[in-house]
Amino acid sequence: MTMSDTRPRSGRMPRQERRAQLLDAAREVFVSVGYHAASMDDIAERAGVSKPVLYQHFPSKLDLYLALLDASCEELVEAVRSALASTTDNQQRVWATMDAYLGFVGDEKGAFRLVFESDLTNEPAVRERVDRVSRDCAEAISQVIEEDTGLPREESMLLAAGLAGMGQVTARWWVSSGGSIDREEAARFLATLAWRGIRGFPRAGTEG
Repeated sequence: MTMSDTRPRSGRMPRQERRAQLLDAAREVFVSVGYHAASMDDIAERAGVSKPVLYQHFPSKLDLYLALLDASCEELVEAVRSALASTTDNQQRVWATMDAYLGFVGDEKGAFRLVFESDLTNEPAVRERVDRVSRDCAEAISQVIEEDTGLPREESMLLAAGLAGMGQVTARWWVSSGGSIDREEAARFLATLAWRGIRGFPRAGTEG
């Protein structure tokens, strides 16, 4: 981080607005250097506030990191839920869900690195959140599978975990490879692969 990254000191602002500003600055620092290398001094400087102001909102670096992780996890879960609710056509649902993973991982803010590539997963509170976001995404997908196919919950969860894992891992590979395939094309390829598998479990009352 260089001095050019530092924002000018800002004046008073409403508490929620200040909190959002601090989270934005913290995300930039944590994504750039990781949890262990980041300091509260770095984050306060990046936000353009004094360190006491930062501590008024977040008592410790871990509290700040967890608040940011919560927001990032919620963003992904909501993206998956919105994708599933966007249509009743299951083929389109698969495309929308895979595109949601690509959109989250490909976002220039880099929040996905906190969720999927954290350097603090030995911390129980972080590990619990990382595990929960994968579970919440799989549960959202499994509800659609269970409702449509009539499969038992355990089997629906197994299929959903596979789809969620496919979306997450492939989206991360897509970003790390430099994004030479554009997002729309990547979503199409990924959705085609996923659909050819999940369509083998047709809607209840149909023959496939």
